[in-house]
Amino acid sequence: MSFLSGWRLVFLLAPIALLAAYLLMQRRRHAQVVRFTSVDLLDSVAPQRSGWQRHLPAAGVLLSLVAMTIAFAQPVMAVPVPLDRATILLTLDTSASMAATDVAPSRLQAAEERARAFVEELPDGVQVGLVTFDTSARLIVAPTDDKAQVLGALGNLSVGPGTATADGITAALAAIQGVPKGDSGKPTPAAIVLMSDGTPTVASNDADPMAAAEAASAEAGQAGVPVDTIAFGTTTGTVFVQGRDVPVPVDTAAMEAIAKQSGGQSFAAETSDQLGSIYDTLSHDIAYETKTQEITALFAGIALALAVAAAVAALLWTQRIV
Repeated sequence: MSFLSGWRLVFLLAPIALLAAYLLMQRRRHAQVVRFTSVDLLDSVAPQRSGWQRHLPAAGVLLSLVAMTIAFAQPVMAVPVPLDRATILLTLDTSASMAATDVAPSRLQAAEERARAFVEELPDGVQVGLVTFDTSARLIVAPTDDKAQVLGALGNLSVGPGTATADGITAALAAIQGVPKGDSGKPTPAAIVLMSDGTPTVASNDADPMAAAEAASAEAGQAGVPVDTIAFGTTTGTVFVQGRDVPVPVDTAAMEAIAKQSGGQSFAAETSDQLGSIYDTLSHDIAYETKTQEITALFAGIALALAVAAAVAALLWTQRIV
């Protein structure tokens, strides 16, 4: 929390001074009572009881003054606000290695479940699309604010050979560029969320698959679309192929390199829970913007409530307001 008029906090010296004066007066009053009163007689006519209630009105007034002073200084707070328009392209690896069970029940099924939760929690107005890639890339759902379409598609994924990462990024970028511009004529904020477990193995025109993926990511970055990558899986993953277990270790370095080319973020997850946490972070980063909001009214309301509470306490325990 910060303040638009922070210098006004100097007025907090007033309630501090009043508190010091109150404590001094209470000390003097106690000394006078002991000096001029017969303690034995006082005990017989007024049995001892807790006197903390009589301090509540003063405490309420002082706290009310503190809250009013803070309100006077115009406090502001940074709060996340859902974007009215934003586009997210989920780009999911459906290569054969995603059938590995090092992440229960399998990499692909865990990815589906967490992606569904990610989509469900996006604020209304955010458009989300789905691209999958193995030997080739496919636009399964074009960017839409109808979450049901994406959720339905996420329940019908299957694996195939190859890992055409570059084609997946290219397809996602094309889908984003096809989204109509807003009323201002400016492109809407957009991002590609690329989840894969391995090294790119397929590229068009016989290009080097890794170089092609980095080039596709760089093109997305030049278009103002970051590619946020998630390396999903463990180094001990295997798939059963033709009667034997084939190692399919996650390639975190490849995902980091791809994200770097676009200025995107890179994450790694070895469990379903870690993947869910990453999706939560991405949701906040992509679908929300941080705005500074003045909260003067909040502290003014607190001050009013404290003043009323102080008055009520005074009536209950002293039978007067002042």
